[in-house]
Amino acid sequence: MTQVLAAGDFGYSLLAQDGAARRGEVITGRGLVATPAFMPVGTAATVKAMYMSQVEELGADIILGNTYHLMLRPGAERVARLGGLHEFCRWQKPILTDSGGFQVMSLAALRKITEEGVVFQSHIDGASYAMSPERSIEIQSLLDSDIQMQLDQCVKLPAAPKEIEQAMELSLRWAERCRRAFGRQPGKAMFGIVQGGDNAVLRERSARVLAAMDLPGYAIGGLAVGEPQSVMLDMLALVCPLLPHNKPRYLMGVGTPDDILKSVARGVDMFDCVMPTRAGRHGLAFTRFGKINLRNARHAEDKRPLDAESLCPAARDYSRAYLHHLVKSGEALGAMLLSWNNLSYYQQLMQGIRQAITAGRFAAFAEEAAELWKTGEKENRG
Repeated sequence: MTQVLAAGDFGYSLLAQDGAARRGEVITGRGLVATPAFMPVGTAATVKAMYMSQVEELGADIILGNTYHLMLRPGAERVARLGGLHEFCRWQKPILTDSGGFQVMSLAALRKITEEGVVFQSHIDGASYAMSPERSIEIQSLLDSDIQMQLDQCVKLPAAPKEIEQAMELSLRWAERCRRAFGRQPGKAMFGIVQGGDNAVLRERSARVLAAMDLPGYAIGGLAVGEPQSVMLDMLALVCPLLPHNKPRYLMGVGTPDDILKSVARGVDMFDCVMPTRAGRHGLAFTRFGKINLRNARHAEDKRPLDAESLCPAARDYSRAYLHHLVKSGEALGAMLLSWNNLSYYQQLMQGIRQAITAGRFAAFAEEAAELWKTGEKENRG
């Protein structure tokens, strides 16, 4: 199963499989990424409320940076002059950058999409910018990221079939332009993005055309954007078998622990989501016992930690009563501790998934995790 790679190559090694669930390694010039992997989101060269050393200590092999936000502030050229994104934010392991397409579609005040690319106004100051497939790759190369994403057009669901089809076909043409613009960068990769919304025919066409391009890796985009979870899972069950077996598969912007378990079961290798840090900033903890809302008054005199057996000090050493106090008082430490706890739980979940796949008991692991969430959340509701 293991690929033989020349020094400096980018690649993927499949180490174990349990049903459709896969355990492997993504090989980059800056190190290995154990998969299935969860990538903490470092939108603007920072994983919010976290030190990079903490993120690394939790077991993350890779983080995500956002092309749209970084091109607006501080600017890709400035980051390049300062030594690249790794040096800038003090993270020496691999970084994946998204293309900026999703943020252009969701955040920009005004935008115009043409065959050439997209012209949009910044949500910060209204300044006008142009983003072509070639410019997206140029920005990501200036940032010096290890995995770069093609520019695509993401459509929020539900949407008309014609709108979904046009966006998918445009994304395919942009993928080829991004492939040419990326060229050959030893130890690095450009991933294509499967689009097609909730339409099985369009998803299949997108996956087959991208697979024929023989790219180093593949993302599945345009999901978890308004459709039910069942639709997302149906699309994954369709798309994953159509993608090359020896290339990593990345589900963009997903998701909850439940989303992750069910997506791994369908063959996904990589995930990213703002949920653990965003939830932490709003008083919500993810634990082995499900979600715990620290804003709830029932925690005001609860001396128990979030998880007495956790390896993370935020989960183990602070009482729920103290965390409740911090959250209700609006103290920054509350956001810091809960973000720390949440990212720790996500990384522990991924480690457990990898071990379960190797042992051939992934289905049992997923069932046990879901039952513990259910039991814990019932208890927390009283």
